[in-house]
Amino acid sequence: MQIITVGLDIAKNVFQVHGIDDQGRAVLRRKVRRDQLLKVFGGLEPCLVGMEACATAHHWARELRALGHDVRLMPPAYVKAYVKRNKNDAADAEAICEAVTRPTMRFVPIKSAEVQSVLMLHRARHLLVRQRTAQVSAMRAHLAEYGVVAAKGISRLRDLLPVLDAGAGILPELARQTLLLIAQLIEALTLQIRKIETELLAWHRSNPASQRLETIPGVGVITATALAATVLDARAFRSGRQFAAWLGLVPRQNSSGGKERLGGISKMGDRYLRHLLVVGATAVVRYTRRKATTISIWANRLLDRKPARLVTVAVANKMARIAWAVMAREENYRATPTAAA
Repeated sequence: MQIITVGLDIAKNVFQVHGIDDQGRAVLRRKVRRDQLLKVFGGLEPCLVGMEACATAHHWARELRALGHDVRLMPPAYVKAYVKRNKNDAADAEAICEAVTRPTMRFVPIKSAEVQSVLMLHRARHLLVRQRTAQVSAMRAHLAEYGVVAAKGISRLRDLLPVLDAGAGILPELARQTLLLIAQLIEALTLQIRKIETELLAWHRSNPASQRLETIPGVGVITATALAATVLDARAFRSGRQFAAWLGLVPRQNSSGGKERLGGISKMGDRYLRHLLVVGATAVVRYTRRKATTISIWANRLLDRKPARLVTVAVANKMARIAWAVMAREENYRATPTAAA
């Protein structure tokens, strides 16, 4: 039998394989344990292998490519439509095998181990920042119980340290010792975040695409490295609007009967990239009246008739489109100080 296409449903320990021949007939249906997977595929002739893009998919894609197979990853949401009835491993593998042959299917680029390492730095930094924010909020809340109120923000934490050092007369000793432990934890988290940011800065300086992205207003090293590591080939998107739609920065549609109904942004795609772009757009909008660039003039006109938060999301959408153009054309952002877009 000649297997042409294989659908592989991956898991932690047991994988489901579904293979078809050139007539579309199923000729291979079996479960394979993790330690036997490469041996099974090593015994097959090079063929098309489809998988859903998930946490471990890029690792297995690199391994199967090394065996000579043509591996393609697909978003799980696009594969779901091909599951015929009940969901199980065999049905999922069959659906993957069907979806990977569709001419209109969209595929996810396979990431290298280096790029995955950069994205791991981003995920670790995001986790540590959230943990630090939680600790700072806890310290402010505990101090408020004793009548000590401080402004919000990590930069205001230094104002609380003299209160902890003062000790007697302000806080009970037991409470002071507990808050000192929280302060030490915050300092340790800050050092870890700085180490990660140093690693990201070093990668940024060695990556031309990331350096080009930094030329966009509102895009710093963190956003630039995240975009460069996530979007390996911007030409996979037909336009900047499609890229913005992939990030969930365009209105959600519920149109029917020739009547368009648009709602809020879809919030689909990579939540982390969307978060970074919106944060950067917030800074652009905050200081937009001091600038005289294309984006600032355009944002000022919107602020005259729209709420600030809506304008922020609109600027994030515009930044996403600019980022696509910068990556696709491989050139720096060129600001035009007079005309609006």
